This record gives sequence, C-alpha cells and structure tokens, in this order.
Amino acid sequence: MKKMSLQKYLKIIGISLVGAVLITYLTCRSCARDSNKFLITSSFTALMWVVMWLGNENLTCIIDTKISWVKHPVRRFVVGVIATVIFTVIVAIGLARSYEYALHLRFGNYNQFIIVSLIITFLISFFLHGREFLLRWREAAVEAERYQKENMMAQYKSLKSQVDPHFLFNSLNVLTNLVYEDADKSARFIKQLSEVYRYVLDTRSKELVTLEEELKFVNAYLYLQQIRFGDKLIIDNEITDQQGLVPPLVIQMLAENAIKHNEVSQENPLQIHLYREGDYVVVANTLQIKKVLAEDSKGIGLENIRQRYAFLTEQKVTLMDTEGRFVVKLPLIKND
Repeated sequence: MKKMSLQKYLKIIGISLVGAVLITYLTCRSCARDSNKFLITSSFTALMWVVMWLGNENLTCIIDTKISWVKHPVRRFVVGVIATVIFTVIVAIGLARSYEYALHLRFGNYNQFIIVSLIITFLISFFLHGREFLLRWREAAVEAERYQKENMMAQYKSLKSQVDPHFLFNSLNVLTNLVYEDADKSARFIKQLSEVYRYVLDTRSKELVTLEEELKFVNAYLYLQQIRFGDKLIIDNEITDQQGLVPPLVIQMLAENAIKHNEVSQENPLQIHLYREGDYVVVANTLQIKKVLAEDSKGIGLENIRQRYAFLTEQKVTLMDTEGRFVVKLPLIKND
C-alpha cells in the first residue's frame, strides 16, 4: 500500500472543508440562522468526507492487491463498487448517529443531508474507480508492448545463438567425421540438425508451445551435443507426461547454458537431468563452472526466461544452487 504524503492529507482536508461548507449552506437552510449548528454540521460533513475519502482510497488499494484490473476488470469493478457502497453507508450512518445528540435532531430529520452526501461520495468514488481502471489498463498496454519487444529480442537472441558460427562450425565438424565413420548416423545427424533450425524458425512468432513440441526440439538439440561430446555429456530425460505449455526455447536455453558454462570433460562428465515435479519441468545439471567464462555469462538468459514467464503466469521460475547441482524449475502453463 502506498504511503500518503502530508501534502496530500492537507489537500484532502482542505477540499473536504470547502465542500462541507458549500453543501451545508445549500442543504441546511436553518443552519444559516444558527452559527453553532452551521459549525457543527460543516465539521461533521468535513469529517465524513475525509473518512470516506481516505477509507475508500485505502480500500481500493487493498482490493487492487487481491483482484487485478487487467485480468478481471468486471469482477474488480463490481467488488469495488459494492465495497464502496457498504463502507460509505456504514460511515455515513455511524457518524450521523454520533452527531445526533449534538444536533438535537432525530436521525430521520437528517436523511436529506445524508443522501446528498452519499450521492456526492458515490460520484467521486465512481470517478476514482474509472480513473484507476484507465490507469491500470494503460499500464497493461505499455507492459504488453514492452513484453512484445523483449520477446522479439529474446527470440532473435535465441535464433542468433542457434545459428552462431561456433555452433554451426562444431556441428559441421562433427558431421565431417561422421560421414567417413557411419553413414546412417550422419543421415540422422543431418535430420536432427534440420529439426533444430526448423523449430527455431517455426516458433519465432509463438508465445507458447506444447511441452511435447519443446521436448522433441530439445531431444534433437541434445542429440547433436551428445554426438559432439560423446560420454562426456550424460543426458537423463525422465519426462513421460508431456501435458502443458511452455514458452518456446526455454528448456533448450537452460541445456545450452549448462553446456556453455560448465566443464565438459572425460574426468568431469556433465550430467543434465530433465524431469517433472508436479506442475513444473525441472532442468538440473552438475555444477562444475568453467574457470574462464564467456563475457555474456551474466544470467541474461535466466533473467530473460523469468521476464517471459512473468508476463504469461503468476507462477515463478525457481532457481536453486545446492549440493553441487544447479536446478531450475519451470512452471507448466495450463491450456485454458
């Protein structure tokens, strides 16, 4: 909840005092002949407005944390209006009764004044709710545009990393050796390489793909890497339930990071473990960081994945570095 400044408090009190004097003058003719009654009535009105203003503003902030304007605009509006009505009526009646003795009036004699105050309060509340909705909608539009740009940059970066000369050079170098050693394996290697590039091109404009599609692509990518590294790279894929959606290239990006940032040698084979844990896909690898890391190994890829997930779901990407293993848990997004 945002902390209100002293300047805003003074502004609310000032507006309430001016409005209270004006409303008292217009709705209570007898107050013009009785200065004491005018003072009491104006003070009550100002107090009621201040309490309603601050109360409704804080109530709005609380509801905003529970119900999003962007995801559930109708529900947020209805709940906001109902909460405003209930709060306003309770405050108005409660304060009116507390002033009943000071005004020497029956509660029924004060109905007209309460009704006028309630109407004004409701009009102001509807204005504030509408303003809040438009502000949140504008923020959502800006956020969506920002995400679209970041998503395009992420996809471009992923595409660029796949067609990187080093990756292509290594793949072609492996293929050169395979041609002389095993023609069948060479044919399969070429097929898997084409699958990798085809998937990257096909998913450039997609926000989500099925887990089955992503794993098929990951298997093709890891096959190429396994041919390259041999028994220095150990892949353990235990995912059998392939229901759910994920952003494209996220699992491959984690596997690529593991190979890029860790030692892969005969003495220290790199193990990459893929499995499901409830509604999460888990990518874990042995942690054996290279002594000299590349310049771009600053967590940019992981932060990119986090931001893409932040736009698509409220579930968080979990990172753990424990017992010599680096573990990333990716939420599976349900197909609604």
